[in-house]
Amino acid sequence: MNTFSKTLAGAVIALTSAVPAMAKDFRLGLITPPPHIWTKAAEAFGAELAEASGGAHSVLVFPARQLGNEAEMLQQLQTGALDMAFMTVAEVSNRATDFGALYAPFLAKDIAHAGRILRSDTAKAMLEQLPATVGVVGTGYGMAGLRQIVSRKPITSVEDLAGLKLRITPFEANLDFYNAIGAAPTPMPLPDVYDALANGQVDAIDMDSELIWLLKYYEFSETVLQSDHMMFPMVGLVSGRVWAGLSEEDRSMIGELMARHVDSTIDTYVEKEPVWLEQIRGTGRNYVEVDEEFFAHAVAEWNGIWSERSSSLDDLRAVAADTAD
Repeated sequence: MNTFSKTLAGAVIALTSAVPAMAKDFRLGLITPPPHIWTKAAEAFGAELAEASGGAHSVLVFPARQLGNEAEMLQQLQTGALDMAFMTVAEVSNRATDFGALYAPFLAKDIAHAGRILRSDTAKAMLEQLPATVGVVGTGYGMAGLRQIVSRKPITSVEDLAGLKLRITPFEANLDFYNAIGAAPTPMPLPDVYDALANGQVDAIDMDSELIWLLKYYEFSETVLQSDHMMFPMVGLVSGRVWAGLSEEDRSMIGELMARHVDSTIDTYVEKEPVWLEQIRGTGRNYVEVDEEFFAHAVAEWNGIWSERSSSLDDLRAVAADTAD
């Protein structure tokens, strides 16, 4: 048994005394649409698993919230009703607070640095918490791009964000950041964002460059703020109940293959994010680049809150410092 399987197997087996029969046709859920990088990585994982297992296993991928939102899918993973998911660490952090540290504002200086942090032993060690705290096995990290802000109104200072109804992904670390700014953070599922921005239901959105460009959110902007203020990790998950029913060989194969494919998304974003940002800049919209100093008060407030909430924050900051160059 390799180290990955040995570490997780013992913790997960303890989750249930009634071990279910091993599934051969696995179901994997995501919130991302079919063309998204995460969805493509899930499909590639399924194809390689089928090949590596000699056709014994298959993976049916359900993108675009077909199986529910992430909170619902996480519940399904806990009961064993869903086998696997590629999921934002944001949702996981709602159940395992320590993971909120991965959203420390300006932890990563750029997209490549974010990848180095997520590939560190310190970040990977955090996954060992998941079987006991959430009832899932985390195989490895992927990510989306760094977070940016698109606003229907002019933004020249952080004070201009105060009071704006700003669409966010709902999790504590994000809420704390935008509450510190004084915005009105507004949770909203991804499929509703385009219309909400177009009709003024929200004043601004927190989003990555991929979707700002591909879904044309910039069309409704007065200002595109390239802030790079947070990274946005993803994690490959297997239901703890399903994992407990797998053979050692299958745990090793599934864990390693899934980890490889979620990790591949890091390289994709490192390559493509600068291109998307340049394309957004080229639309002629008011494009403003800001740094940590722009959000100084909010960053300090966030750090004060999360230094008490997460035991991993200091270790991640040390990793960030060590991997900055």
